[in-house]
Amino acid sequence: MKKFVCLVFVVSMLAGSSFAQGFAADLVIKNANIRTMDAKRTVARSIAMLNGKFIAVGSDAETASLVGKNTRVIDAGGKTVIPGFNDAHVHFMETGSQLSSVDLRHAKTPREFVARIKAFAAKTPKGRWILGGKWDHENWTPNALPTAALIDAASPDNPVFIDRLDGHMALANSLAMRLAGVNKDTKEVAGGEIVRDSAGNPTGVFKDSAMSYFYKVIPEPSFEEKMEATVAATEHAASLGITSVQDMSTGTDVGVFQEVLRQGKLKTRVYGCSPLDAYKRWSNTGIHYAFGNAMLRVGCLKGYADGSLGSTTAWFFEPYKDDPKTSGLPMGDVMTTMKSDIEAADKAGLQINIHAIGDRGNAVILDYFASLEKTNGARDRRFRIEHAQHLRQEDIARFGKIGVVASMQPFHIIDDGRWAWKRLDDKRLKGTYAFRTLLDTGGVLAFGSDSPVAPINPLYGVYAAVTRRTLDDKNPNGWLPEQKITVDEAVRAFTYGSAYAEFQEKWKGTLEIGKLADLVILSEDIFIIDPTKIGQVTVLTTIVDGKVVFEKK
Repeated sequence: MKKFVCLVFVVSMLAGSSFAQGFAADLVIKNANIRTMDAKRTVARSIAMLNGKFIAVGSDAETASLVGKNTRVIDAGGKTVIPGFNDAHVHFMETGSQLSSVDLRHAKTPREFVARIKAFAAKTPKGRWILGGKWDHENWTPNALPTAALIDAASPDNPVFIDRLDGHMALANSLAMRLAGVNKDTKEVAGGEIVRDSAGNPTGVFKDSAMSYFYKVIPEPSFEEKMEATVAATEHAASLGITSVQDMSTGTDVGVFQEVLRQGKLKTRVYGCSPLDAYKRWSNTGIHYAFGNAMLRVGCLKGYADGSLGSTTAWFFEPYKDDPKTSGLPMGDVMTTMKSDIEAADKAGLQINIHAIGDRGNAVILDYFASLEKTNGARDRRFRIEHAQHLRQEDIARFGKIGVVASMQPFHIIDDGRWAWKRLDDKRLKGTYAFRTLLDTGGVLAFGSDSPVAPINPLYGVYAAVTRRTLDDKNPNGWLPEQKITVDEAVRAFTYGSAYAEFQEKWKGTLEIGKLADLVILSEDIFIIDPTKIGQVTVLTTIVDGKVVFEKK
């Protein structure tokens, strides 16, 4: 009876629609194992959609009367249905660009690294910049940083500026350094580092803020190229069951997403963030957080407290084990203007997301967030720390206490776990990707990928959070296994948790009547299979706004 009452209420709200006239849904899925992920973890058999919303969730019999002559019916064959994945931290356009860039992530040796660059340069027009890459020197033995001298012969006619996979360090060839005007006399930049040889010459590696020398000379992609990258990204996301993303790099490219949407090619809901220092532009418009429509919204800002562990620029209270001369690098504005920028942006009603990886970076940002209620008054802010990677024990419970969302990317666990012990002692490692403790102390987890830093596939993320088995297979029972979480908790973080992180939990994140009709059909039931097999599960169907946007052939 309760389901019937809810259904009648929705019908009355849709008076005049085809539903009210003919009681016909646009799309019905039947014979399914529907994990609604609602508060009660209701499991249903069938679900119906109309005008982009769920209108019935229950048994096959309860939705049978909603099938009309124009209703598409999908027989799921008992397969598992869950809410669409919501990637809470992605660089979406860059993900699309990387799909057509040189792939260096899995280069296992410097020799393979050079060979891949040479092959890519051979089919690249002379003079065009080679970007992307996403290399990882931790794949190599020894794990020495690459140099310009290593790749110069492989790319004589193309300037090269290729990122390490974390995006906080990049390698330039000699041609690129000449174009950027970088040489022995080039000054260091606050919050960055130019890696130099014993004579003071740049080796070709530039960390964090030092990369800005190249950003000034690398040509800006055209509007059309950005659209191509966005279409590639949304197509790829749909194939992996991702129905929403929170893009940390949208900036002034909102118009690109808007045009892709206008052309009917956007298959992913986007919440686009701008740099923190752009808050004045947004505050002058009067726009607050989560402004826009169900497909495209803005109003979030992203700042940086520090760099990354892989680049030894994450900011810690104590020095790195393998590089005792440094404790990492706070970004240039962390100790100067960041606190006042956060206060002003918060006062303007914008959402604040801050990248923090090292324990000191996280502690400083938590302090800044904690002070805001005294400064600007109490309200539901949903401050976010992006990554929240390495935390002091005393800081973990502060997330729940202050109401800060831990926006984390579980794939990094199984990647970083191969080598993080080289950089950090056991005491600091105990607060690494502390999913279990964050949840147990009242924190909210919002999961994402950080693509193209890591693979965008959310099932890899679920696998990583549940098993914590590192990619080198040296931790079969999990790296720091006390921080494992359940499949239910991991999926919840990729759906409801991510929706909460963008103020949208009333509209998505669970399969409930009245919510946006976004869902995924999986090839296996990830809730009952061997967790080590979750990464092998595939997406059969992805539905966004009640429309099928991907079907596996």
